[in-house]
Parts: sequence; structure tokens; C-alpha cells
Amino acid sequence: MDLATLIGVVLGLVLVLFGIIQSGGPSAITGSFIDIPSVIITIGGSLSCLVTSYTLKEFVEGFKGITVAFKDPKLDHGMTIRQIIELSNVARKEGLLALEEVAGNMEDEFMKKGILLIVDGTEPELVRGILETELNNMDERHRNVAGFFDTWAAMGPAWGMIGTLIGLVLMLKNLQDASTIGPNMAVALITTFYGSLIANWLCTPIANKLKGINSREYQMKEIVIEGLLSIQAGENPRVIEEKLKSFLSPTIRTAVSSEEGEG
Repeated sequence: MDLATLIGVVLGLVLVLFGIIQSGGPSAITGSFIDIPSVIITIGGSLSCLVTSYTLKEFVEGFKGITVAFKDPKLDHGMTIRQIIELSNVARKEGLLALEEVAGNMEDEFMKKGILLIVDGTEPELVRGILETELNNMDERHRNVAGFFDTWAAMGPAWGMIGTLIGLVLMLKNLQDASTIGPNMAVALITTFYGSLIANWLCTPIANKLKGINSREYQMKEIVIEGLLSIQAGENPRVIEEKLKSFLSPTIRTAVSSEEGEG
């Protein structure tokens, strides 16, 4: 599990509750900040927009993105580069056909697919085309899931405003009773509060986390493509290593070099 996501979500909720309790006491949570009609309008309304915007399958897949945001995918670029260098050494000593046996024990299906294409004698440009097509489709799927939460982040405040307008209309129709204006105004604003909470506490952070995970996975698969094509071209393992390190930031590049030195 990715502790950063869990800590961020829990901390955000704790801080909101702390602010409410400090301002109005514990009773303010149930007395002033829980309103069932507002919950139905804001959460129900925003979810109705998502159902309208996506197919049922996409809607379900979008919700599954929450679990991805809380997972730690363990994307180790350094480990991937070291694995490719090991493959290049095998290919250099025993030939490309020797990679087929190595591929059989691999968990990374993307790298395994690329190796088997090379072993089968597929032309380099075709290997690149097949792997890049798979990479681009993965990127599109991931962006759609992140976009699901971006859409929800936009719809939450919008439906919060709709709820506020409903509350204001009802309040203005009862202006003759001045004692009800304050309470009615508070209830009207609760929907805006709920909408802002949906967007800024949950949806936008999850969308950003999913985009970050996708970006790192995309880069790692780019490294795999470039590394496998370099192996197919018969390039020197040292040259391949330096080429692949160029994908990394200077800090990560230094860390990878240090790990190799220790090994």
C-alpha cells in the first residue's frame, strides 16, 4: 500500500474535522455539517453526471482507480535497466536465441513480449511499432481512469452550487420570517461545502496520483523498448546502459550507478 495516499486522505479529513470542532464544538459536526438532502443532491447529482458521461463498464473501471491510487506499484527504473543490461550480456555471449529461456521466467509481460518478438526474428521497426502501440493503448486507458476523477472533481462543486441555489430559492420564499434566514442560509451553503470536499479532498488528489503512476510506468516501458531494440541491434552493454540512464533524472541516475558499484 502507498502510505502517502492513505496519510494524505486521512490527514485531510482529520484537519477538516478538527477545524469544525475547534470552531463549533463536537456537536457542530452532526448539528451543522450533516444534512441528508444536501448529501443526496451533491453526491447523488455528481454521480449521475458520471453515469451519463461514461458507459457502465467505464464507470465501474473508473471507481476501481481508487484502489490503484492506494497501491504501491513498485516501479523501479534502476532495476529495469539492470535487468536489460543482464539480457544484453546474455545475448552478447550466447546469442539472441538464448533470451527465449530467460523470457520464460519473467513476470513483466511487456518485456517478455518484446523479447519473444526479437527471438522470432521480427524486424526492429515492427518490434517498435507493436510495443509502442501497446504502450499508447495503456496510456489511453490510464488517462481515461484519471479523467474519471477529474470529471468528478468538476461535477462535485457544480452540484454543490445547484444545491445552494435550491436552498437560496427556498429561503427567499420565506423571507417574512427573519429568524429562519440564518439557518436556511447555512443549510444552503452545506452543499457547496460537500462539493468542494469531493473535489479537493478526494477526486483531484486521486487523479493526480493516477497520472503520476501512469507517467512513471510509461517512462519505464519506454526504457524497455529502447533497451530491447538496442540488444537486437547488438550494441555494447555499456553503451546501452548509458543510453537508458539518459531517461532518468540526474539524482536517480547517480543512485543507479551507486547500486551497480555496490553490486
